[in-house]
Amino acid sequence: ALIAISVGFPVDSLTEEEIEANVVSRIGGQEQANYIVVRNHILARWRSNVSVWLTREHALESIRAEHKNLVNAAYNFLLEHGYINFGLAPAVKEAKLKSFDGVERANVVIVGAGLSGLVAARQLVSMGFKVVILEGRTRPGGRVKTRKMKGDGVVAAADLGGSVLTGINGNPLGVLARQMGLPLHKVRDICPLYLPDGKAVDADVDSRIEVSFNKLLDRVCKLRHSMIEEVKSVDVPLGTALEAFRSVYKVAEDSQESMLLNWHLANLEYANASLMANLSMAYWDQDDPYEMGGDHCFIPGGNERFVRALAEDLPIFYGRTVQSIRYGIDGVRVYAGGQEFCGDMALCTVPLGVLKKGSIEFVPELPQRKKDAIQRLGFGLLNKVAMLFPYNFWGGEIDTFGHLTDDPSMRGEFFLFYSYSSVSGGPLLVALVAGDAAIKFELMSPVESVKRVLNILRGIFHPKGIVVPDPVQAVCTRWGKDRFTYGSYSHVAIGSSGDDYDILAESVGDGRVFFAGEATNKQYPATMHGAFLSGMREAANMLRVARRRSLVLSDKVNNDLEKCDTLDKLFENPDLTFGNFSALFDPHSNDVGSHALIRVKFHGDKLNSSHLCLYGLITKKQASQLSEMNGDGNRMNSLHRDFGVKLVGGKGLSNVAELLISRIKAAKPT
Repeated sequence: ALIAISVGFPVDSLTEEEIEANVVSRIGGQEQANYIVVRNHILARWRSNVSVWLTREHALESIRAEHKNLVNAAYNFLLEHGYINFGLAPAVKEAKLKSFDGVERANVVIVGAGLSGLVAARQLVSMGFKVVILEGRTRPGGRVKTRKMKGDGVVAAADLGGSVLTGINGNPLGVLARQMGLPLHKVRDICPLYLPDGKAVDADVDSRIEVSFNKLLDRVCKLRHSMIEEVKSVDVPLGTALEAFRSVYKVAEDSQESMLLNWHLANLEYANASLMANLSMAYWDQDDPYEMGGDHCFIPGGNERFVRALAEDLPIFYGRTVQSIRYGIDGVRVYAGGQEFCGDMALCTVPLGVLKKGSIEFVPELPQRKKDAIQRLGFGLLNKVAMLFPYNFWGGEIDTFGHLTDDPSMRGEFFLFYSYSSVSGGPLLVALVAGDAAIKFELMSPVESVKRVLNILRGIFHPKGIVVPDPVQAVCTRWGKDRFTYGSYSHVAIGSSGDDYDILAESVGDGRVFFAGEATNKQYPATMHGAFLSGMREAANMLRVARRRSLVLSDKVNNDLEKCDTLDKLFENPDLTFGNFSALFDPHSNDVGSHALIRVKFHGDKLNSSHLCLYGLITKKQASQLSEMNGDGNRMNSLHRDFGVKLVGGKGLSNVAELLISRIKAAKPT
């Protein structure tokens, strides 16, 4: 049960997806209770050894035979929704190279080779779909980017995008790490803070302001509950509400306390990739109840290790920037780099920033409801300066340290440093730039940025007698100017809510175009695992639609076959026959102007069957005229030229022809 809770299942009820999948015959009651126990057992069994492929037979081994149907329901659900048998273990990868049920399904065009696109592609292939991935960049990973840095005999792997696994309990990326044999490095909680003059912040003052900051957030939380209950749809900036309470309760009034409070605000802006002025007071933390538990961790060598393994053997076309996605009842057409890619369905995984920019044309346009959600949700900015030094001068006993500033407008500039020495392979420091400073940072030259970081570091370490050398290499990110993202990750902006994530996740075109990515995941937005899980979710949704479409198609094929049988039987006794032509007349009229159904039978060596039949609607008089002509060639010419009739297959007949067939059938039993 604890494992099930850690991956997002409720304690004693079904998820919406389980209800939709009809895992039990009736909601509530003993059957549901038994199902939950069975489901949790199967989930726990695979999670205990994620290197193996858990078969249905293995799942049945330790569960009583009377629950076989529940085992089948739970196993199918967990398999199809990516809760078991996923990832990169050799046994799992091998099993996923073919369709798990032997059925070949539709063609899917995936836009974007980020985590969600790669995960969805692997899952879809294992479900029998044929996939192709279009990626505008020359690499996979999207906002997960690891840069190899080197010089002067040192080397390190720097994560310039997604870096920290935020909570390891139930995290699918933790499963991948186990399968790949990668050790996880826990980000240690110790984070010393330094004043602008380089002196360490007094621990008691630091602790007191942190408590005060959390109390301010609690007061805002209580305020919004009462506001939402009394007045619906009221929202104000989180920053405005916090400042009002700070002023009323006289929090952080001296300069050091004020700088400390601003540091905590910068940290909040980092967590949300947003200015405090843009965050929704009502819903900024709507995802907190779903937060993954456990330690925050680094992956040695960078998260690109996941990306490379996930991208392996997938058909990815790089340098294909998608301009247009066109969809309709006959499928999808995706246009990229002067090429057209056709499929039955498309999965769009581009970042919210790209959707906001309107870089991709959708034809027909996206529904207004989705366009409104795209505009309401926030998509902000976080930047980094990664610096590789000739040696580690800051010590190995901490993973983070912070820096305060006396300029509130620049509180997010290099406010937090991450040490990657223990996991990157070399002496690497990464400085974060959040809030308003992240926007201004992109207007600054990289040389100036690195110079400012070094001044801060020297201000902290020189008074201790520690020399800060120049870096052997430095990299500054520019995620806001990146045309494949236009920002870093999503947040709930003023006037938005968690519901907008769900609206972004909705498919359009009656199951033709689907959407994945962190900004489509209400429970885990702005995270790598959120992107991963959204890819799994959409693969399951596409399977459900493909099955529904297959059933409809099967019914249609059966109806078409039935119609062909009916026509064949009716034409066994035609009213008129001449050459390869036959005619059936309206049994309720002797008028020469009444309708007649003609059939023309074609024979040929290249036909799959012995003959092909086409049909047309003419008058009784025209049928008589055709019968008096010499040769079928003349009859065909007259049919098209003189009567303007186009022959069609049995399923292409008009409603008038269908009505005539019904009348003939009723009058002339088959």
